[in-house]
Order: sequence, then C-alpha cells, then structure tokens
Amino acid sequence: MVHLLDLGRCARSCRIRCDIIPAAKVVRVTEDEGIVQAGSGPSETVRVDSWVWSVRLAKTRSAAAAACKAGHVRVNGEHVKPAQPVKIGDRVRVRQEDWERIVVVSRIVRKRVGAVVAVECYVDHSPPPPSRDVAFQVGLRDRGAGRPTKRERRDLDHLRGR
Repeated sequence: MVHLLDLGRCARSCRIRCDIIPAAKVVRVTEDEGIVQAGSGPSETVRVDSWVWSVRLAKTRSAAAAACKAGHVRVNGEHVKPAQPVKIGDRVRVRQEDWERIVVVSRIVRKRVGAVVAVECYVDHSPPPPSRDVAFQVGLRDRGAGRPTKRERRDLDHLRGR
C-alpha cells in the first residue's frame, strides 16, 4: 500500500525511498517505511511509546515506555500507559529533565525516522528550555541543611513545575 505525503522537497536526503511527482510536489512513501498519511484507514493510530520514540522525543523505546509508566507522558491532559493509541491532532506532553515538551501530532510514524523528518511529524508548542543558571539555582540547598521536610519538598516540586 502506498501513502502520499507532501514534504515540500525530496525525501531522499532523509534516507526514505520515494518517487517524486514534479507537478504536485508529492512524495510517495511505501507503508514499510513507517509513515502514514492522515485518512489512510485503520492504521491511523500508533502506540504512544512508539510514537514518542519514533519522533526522537526519547532516546530508546524502552525509555519512552518507562516515561509513560512513570507518568511523564500525557495525551490530551491524561496520564497514559505505553499502549495508549495516539492519532493525528492529539496533544502530547513529555516531561524531560527540567522542562516539558508540548507537541501536537501532525503525522503518524511507526518506525524511527531521521531528525529532519521527525520534526515534520509534530508541531512544537513547548516553551523554551530553562537556562542552566536558573535550573541549578532552583534546587540548591545550603550545605549541611539536612534532608528537606515534607513542606520544603512540596515547595521545591512546585518551583520545578511538577
């Protein structure tokens, strides 16, 4: 089965097998390449852990699944399990180290793709990452202050946006 994707340029530089129709600037990509166009039938959804890994928001698939299990991934505001299906238009929030990535799914990707193609598979609505100076100042405690109390820990979590 062949799906049509409008990438605006040849995808050969992204190591994807393609045929170009010059008049329409449409790239034809086979389904075994892992990219699916909107409205392509029953294969419009993919597992959230697989999609997060495919678009390079996580380094490994197991890290993406672990993030889902730990509650660091949300789809449309809800904490999800790794097998939760994701479809085009869903808002995915992935919490990474000190900041949260907020993306809207624009293409379904089943297999890991290059960075250039991965960026085209979502619309990024994330705020800019915090500067390193601010990130280090937020969680600093005086040396010898001991373990934080429950109230102090909650205040720290609130400052970090958790």
